[in-house]
Amino acid sequence: MGIAAFDEIMGAAGVDGARPELRELCRWLADTPDGELRRRQQSAETTFRQLGITFAVYGESEASERIIPFDIVPRVFLADEWARLSEGLIQRVEAINAFLVDIYGEQKILRDGVLPADLILGNAQFRPEIAGIRPPHDVWAHICGIDLVRTGPDDFFVLEDNARTPSGVSYMLENREAMVRLCPELFAKFRVAAVDSYPDLLLETMRSVAPRGCGGRPTCVVLTPGHYNSAYYEHSFLADSMGIELVEAADLVVDDDVVYMRTIDGRVRVDVIYRRVDDDFLDPLVFRPDSMLGVPGLIAAYAAGNVAIINAPGNGIADDKAIYSYMPEIVKYYSGAPARLPNVETYRCREPAALAYVLDHLGELVVKLVDGSGGYGMLVGPTASSAEIERFRAALIAQPERYIAQPTLALSTVPTLVEQGVAPRHVDFRPFVLSGAKGVQVVPGGLTRVALREGSLVVNSSQGGGTKDSFVLMDETRGMTQTMGSMTQTLGGGAR
Repeated sequence: MGIAAFDEIMGAAGVDGARPELRELCRWLADTPDGELRRRQQSAETTFRQLGITFAVYGESEASERIIPFDIVPRVFLADEWARLSEGLIQRVEAINAFLVDIYGEQKILRDGVLPADLILGNAQFRPEIAGIRPPHDVWAHICGIDLVRTGPDDFFVLEDNARTPSGVSYMLENREAMVRLCPELFAKFRVAAVDSYPDLLLETMRSVAPRGCGGRPTCVVLTPGHYNSAYYEHSFLADSMGIELVEAADLVVDDDVVYMRTIDGRVRVDVIYRRVDDDFLDPLVFRPDSMLGVPGLIAAYAAGNVAIINAPGNGIADDKAIYSYMPEIVKYYSGAPARLPNVETYRCREPAALAYVLDHLGELVVKLVDGSGGYGMLVGPTASSAEIERFRAALIAQPERYIAQPTLALSTVPTLVEQGVAPRHVDFRPFVLSGAKGVQVVPGGLTRVALREGSLVVNSSQGGGTKDSFVLMDETRGMTQTMGSMTQTLGGGAR
């Protein structure tokens, strides 16, 4: 049945009646017949399938392309909740960027003993090939997806940081499009901050970090590994939404440390590349020589300051889960203040005392590979079989440095339309944070992932999870504002 959890609509477990600010949403749920909810949800999923909004499931012999299940019941953030979250997200992303500047430069944080040097220098995600290179405007982490979980009314925790090529923003946008079309009455009841400006904000961010001297209108492209990639729909969607070219490696060439795009009218110089290709495959002259997905000479052009790469190569060191365990120290080191968004308590299995504790409590903990993603390479102790626990025990003993462990949290729930009707299901949340030459901004929304199986805490789409629209309610008196470094930007009041 799952563990007792705070329900974000209904309030604390056992409390009768909805949270006061969200009673209108409960009335809507109660007044809308089950059949109508299902009709709308199926309509959304049919549209997603027709549009090709799918992800690839690797290793399966059939049904390799799937849609991510969509849930019609939105998740809602109150204006004051969002304001607190935004402050914490900005602080964290600014610290991530400062950490990357330092770790590929002076490495002062290592000299000061805040982090053990071997955790960085011996980490596969640290790229010595790009040490000493300074990206345009010293911005490394242009697009971050910071995964959050909630355990109570005011209790938010960072579950992990995604600073390489975070995905999911296309689902945020398409989910909103579906909700506006299928549930317009909800936007009459609530003032919901718009998210459909994200492509414009992303393009503005890309242009802001273009190399100096490239002219008033830099040429930007999205670099994709190709249509076999699990997130190809998103690559295509974003390029189309921004009005820029979607390219593969064969479309680009480097000549005299300058990147050009091949077109039917000849070569066009490229100034900014939003790459959705992992570091290993980005440039066969620097990383994997067998890569067919990268552009030979790209890192040389980058080192010469002739192209900006978003996100910067080497960012993987900032979202490695072993580094995550030090993020409170990292945030305090660079910001001078305690982290506004705390980590989930984390045991570093590389440390003998922590390993001993984890081995003694495997049935109670969540164990993760430090470089894992997508819900793979993970043990959820309370729901694991004895055989799975023993397999992880052997792996931990053999290579403890590859793992961290965390307590099993009572993740918050949100009412969700499932086969039996509307029932609570556990959720997490990925807001998207953009960093450019003009500062940092948090998009007023994000990707809510929901574990559709009763009691499950695993929300990943590859493991059977779904998605919801995420409403950020606007302050009725002040409007929705967003801090951008030292700047403040007021977003428009549209419902989309």
